[in-house]
Amino acid sequence: MKIGIIVYSQTGNSNYVAGIIQEELAKRGHQVDVERVEIEGKIPVEPEKFSITVAPDISPYDFIVFGSSVQAFSLNPAMVAYLEKLPSLNGKKTACFVTKRLPGKWTGGMQALGKIKDICESKGAVVKAEEIFSWNNKKRDQMIQRLAENIASSLFSMELHFK
Repeated sequence: MKIGIIVYSQTGNSNYVAGIIQEELAKRGHQVDVERVEIEGKIPVEPEKFSITVAPDISPYDFIVFGSSVQAFSLNPAMVAYLEKLPSLNGKKTACFVTKRLPGKWTGGMQALGKIKDICESKGAVVKAEEIFSWNNKKRDQMIQRLAENIASSLFSMELHFK
């Protein structure tokens, strides 16, 4: 299966997690590309003060993983702008993850995941997995690996359903 991991990573942390997901999916025999949404403008991102300079094309992918950081207890505005400009995702299977600094799902993780999921579903996508990762965790590497395995497992169960 051809899988695209589309990520906005302001500091590099979300991109790092995307790389671990890519490795896990590739180990399972999939062709996986990581593509970054890039912007020009004010950092930290403020709505109306940036423009997207690289907007990855999702059309070549059978399955798409969207990833981004949490900013100000919500989804980073760069990822919101990218997702809102996407064409129809009708029938596309997706997964999503967010990364954040503060512990606890209530510190923006749930709101950010909800925003990705709402936008994807409003465009016709089926969200198969949702994950939150906090950098404020002593077992960071194990937690990132678990996140990657959960996303890969959601894809595996989807493949069994279609066989």
